Amino acid sequence: MHPLLESRRRLVVYLLAWIPLLLLLMYVLWASGGISWLDAATVLAPACLVYAFACLSPWYICSTLPLGPDRWQTLAMTFGFASVACSLVLVGGAWLTASAVAQLGKLAGLEQRLHGRLGLLFGLGVLLYLLSAGLHYAALAVETSHDAERRAAESRTLAREAELHALRSQLNPHFLFNSLHSISALATQDGPRAREMCVRLADFLRNSLGLGSREIIPLREELALAKSYLAVEQVRFGERLRVVEEIETACQECHVPALLLQPLVENAVKHGVAGLLEGGAIRLLVQQRGPAVSITLENGFDPEMPAPRNLGMGLAHVRRRLQASYGEEATFDAGVHGEIYRVVLRFPCESSMAASNLA
Repeated sequence: MHPLLESRRRLVVYLLAWIPLLLLLMYVLWASGGISWLDAATVLAPACLVYAFACLSPWYICSTLPLGPDRWQTLAMTFGFASVACSLVLVGGAWLTASAVAQLGKLAGLEQRLHGRLGLLFGLGVLLYLLSAGLHYAALAVETSHDAERRAAESRTLAREAELHALRSQLNPHFLFNSLHSISALATQDGPRAREMCVRLADFLRNSLGLGSREIIPLREELALAKSYLAVEQVRFGERLRVVEEIETACQECHVPALLLQPLVENAVKHGVAGLLEGGAIRLLVQQRGPAVSITLENGFDPEMPAPRNLGMGLAHVRRRLQASYGEEATFDAGVHGEIYRVVLRFPCESSMAASNLA
């Protein structure tokens, strides 16, 4: 079925669009001489109403016969015959209307006045049909373009979801192996602390596994998970590990990809504080910057120690996840500032509560 026939509103709009065309045809007949405006309106009004529906027929031809340089002969023959046939509908409708009016004793001589202008009306009908065919091809091209854009958007979404899933599957065992390694190193030195670390690790794993298959979580849950991990490492390092937090409450309901901060916290401990004999501090700063959230993670490190080869793996994961989730709206910066290693993330705050806070 033609798309215009599927909606009453569209059909009404389409028929109203024929009013200017009706006036144009009336003017052409009147300008040709020998026929009045009343004569033209009488014969053309019912004929154009029927012809308006006839001009919907190109949609079926255009749908099955796309444009192409190798089809011009087929297109010319098809639309040539179709335009002639439909133009005869317009001419026939006008002639039948003129005959009916004459038989009713109205507008005497209307048939004779119209007879000499049937050729002109036929030519106008052919032009209107070909114009309708062109508009149908244009509408189909727009529809095809929209379908292609929609399929491309769906493909990008599926690809992004697959990438996020792959990144997350790599991160989940990553922090587990590091934690078990920490327990192994502590078990031979201090049994009670190793047991305490196991208990805290169990809590940490319970919280992380509680995320299930959720890709997006509130920032407060992500921060709680990071604190849980730091609590595990706190048992191992004791006073050598100090954590400083500055977290704005307004940011905590913003949504973030799950396990986004975990690799950064691990790097801060493993490649920063762990390499300092006297230990060091990890500073976590979460701030609201207009419609965005800014997360800064700083840690001390020994600048004389060679940089570990796998330091950039966690940073690369975080950068890729930000790009996959937010595109160009997110920024990621990491580098050395004196004896401090600083990582800064910025991304849009997406949550209903955050939106109300901004308002």
